[in-house]
Amino acid sequence: MSRTDAERLRDALDHLAVLERHASRGDVDDQLVLDAVSLRLAAAIEVLAGLDPGVRDRVTGGRWHLVWATRNRIAHGYALVDGAVIRATVDRDLPAFRSSVAAELARLTDGGGLPMPGNS
Repeated sequence: MSRTDAERLRDALDHLAVLERHASRGDVDDQLVLDAVSLRLAAAIEVLAGLDPGVRDRVTGGRWHLVWATRNRIAHGYALVDGAVIRATVDRDLPAFRSSVAAELARLTDGGGLPMPGNS
């Protein structure tokens, strides 16, 4: 059975919550923290790849290609991932990204996390 958009959004929020816990444990200049934060960010993005394209565009403000490029950089060029870029992403972009994911989940559900009729 295919996962619903609401389930995918919840999964992404779970990854982002763990990412934030990892980031709070130390500076991303610490390789262990950088690895943990980067992998959770890539996992959250990977989950969103399965969303309906319209939902994905709402979540990313039509910038899915940039979000996916971030995931590709982490997944395919991991040795080259710059801690400063990840730090800036976490500090500057993550709060709005998390809010957008949460807002879309609320839009798709009845407020209690259950899908509304006609929404996946």
